[in-house]
Amino acid sequence: MPRPREKMEAQMYSWLRAMQEYGKKQTEHKEKCPPFVTISRECGTYGTTIAGLLVDYLREHERHGAVSWVVFDRELIRKVMEEHKFPARFESYFVESSVPRIKDILEELIGLHPPKETLVLSMSKTILHLASLGHVILIGRGANIVTRKLPHGVHVRLVGSFEKRLAHMKEYLNLPEKEAHEYITKEDEDRRAYVRRYFQKDISDVSLYDLIINTDRVSLQEAAVIIGNTVLMRWK
Repeated sequence: MPRPREKMEAQMYSWLRAMQEYGKKQTEHKEKCPPFVTISRECGTYGTTIAGLLVDYLREHERHGAVSWVVFDRELIRKVMEEHKFPARFESYFVESSVPRIKDILEELIGLHPPKETLVLSMSKTILHLASLGHVILIGRGANIVTRKLPHGVHVRLVGSFEKRLAHMKEYLNLPEKEAHEYITKEDEDRRAYVRRYFQKDISDVSLYDLIINTDRVSLQEAAVIIGNTVLMRWK
């Protein structure tokens, strides 16, 4: 007999599979599905900055009238809490990381938060809802996996050398080199672990993305233009 937590994980994976089937059906009605973008990123590759530039580019070049694009990064957490009516104290538990199972179980038992799988499932439902509405840029949290069967999605991975990412985060966070190094290493590992544990995927798998952009070699504005043109070409 499966343990409660194993049963919960099985339910989450079953839901994700069901949503992917829903995405397949949506492809039969592409004209009803507006575009959206997901951005997966290594720490320090300017994900939020590029998303903001992309909003400006799409606003200027959109052919379907004045359409407002919105970026969801940290805002995604607030949207999940609003949609699923979570209390404010749960906000810190929506971080993009995979906590040790024993720590998660102990915190659940003493009532600090619901099971992590419940939070991830709620996050995934909100991501799917926003993507189906369209004209959103979803940053991180496995959004490319949750929405991969929906039509008109453009899935992007931002990468860069550790040296340049380190230089950026030292300046951005005003940290000494050692602390910035530790911060980037932890962020990258947390994001890998999140996708591996809750979606059973490798975040570095190139087949999960439409575009992989090296921010060492491509300027931020060029990255926004590349992504924006891909969106516009697919949604004519």
